[in-house]
Amino acid sequence: MAAPLGCWIPLDAWGFPMTRPMLLTLGHGYSAAALASSLGPGWERFGTTRSAARAVEMRAAGVTPLDWADRAAVDTAVAQATHVLVSLAPEGPEDPTLARHGPALAARKPDWIGYLSTTGVYGDRAGGWVTEDDAPHPINARSRWRVAAERAWLEAGLRVEVFRLAGIYGPGRSAFDRLREGRAPRIVKPGQVFSRIHVEDIARSLAAAIARPEPAAVWNVADDLPAPPQDVIAFAAELLGIAVPPDTPFETADLSPMARSFYAESKRVSNARLRDRLGVDLQFPDYRAGLRGILAAGG
Repeated sequence: MAAPLGCWIPLDAWGFPMTRPMLLTLGHGYSAAALASSLGPGWERFGTTRSAARAVEMRAAGVTPLDWADRAAVDTAVAQATHVLVSLAPEGPEDPTLARHGPALAARKPDWIGYLSTTGVYGDRAGGWVTEDDAPHPINARSRWRVAAERAWLEAGLRVEVFRLAGIYGPGRSAFDRLREGRAPRIVKPGQVFSRIHVEDIARSLAAAIARPEPAAVWNVADDLPAPPQDVIAFAAELLGIAVPPDTPFETADLSPMARSFYAESKRVSNARLRDRLGVDLQFPDYRAGLRGILAAGG
């Protein structure tokens, strides 16, 4: 999939890079794609992927794909980027993106870098509320690596903002899809609540931060209504006009170790800073509005 990056970088008539803003997404996944598609026509968009099939989809969406395996090509893109979104998760104590492209980023010093993290860094709060002022308390290795990655990015001497994302859903990744595929049991664990965020509101939050950069800021990106997971499944089933799946006690539920680990944490994530300081007005302030929106759009 790799190709010479020089033929992709837009140049002016004198051979110099064009001055239009350029977004580079390091890890062009679900949330990154939503941000890229939300930007205006004046933007250049580049993103990394490991998949040839994904590269075809990116081109169709107006995003120039870069092969993540081609380190030199990615470094060349970093040297041109005005804005960078990092959405690759660490797979160990060291953040892979900063370790590999930190020198190129330090040389370029983009106007804005967004690092996508997770509200999992807060650990279990027994259903209580958490804000960005609460110290992380990770309870598993994945979240400990996230905390280390956040710290590394914030201490890298770059214009970085950290976005702690709640449970992501949206078109193609919602309770509707799980119900249609027959894999949406209503798992009940007394007192369990999760916070969520629609992917379009992630894009909206990132775009607001790009417009009003605040280096070293940390933002919780979550909607207004933390809720038990069984309530979301029941509401989606009602919207589809199908039978609500029966309750399944958590203790007897057939869950993978990964899925079961999510139920070890229960918390309500506050978005007050996102709303009050960044001025984000959520399009889908709760899961009911989000699911209705997906269904209305044909999802």
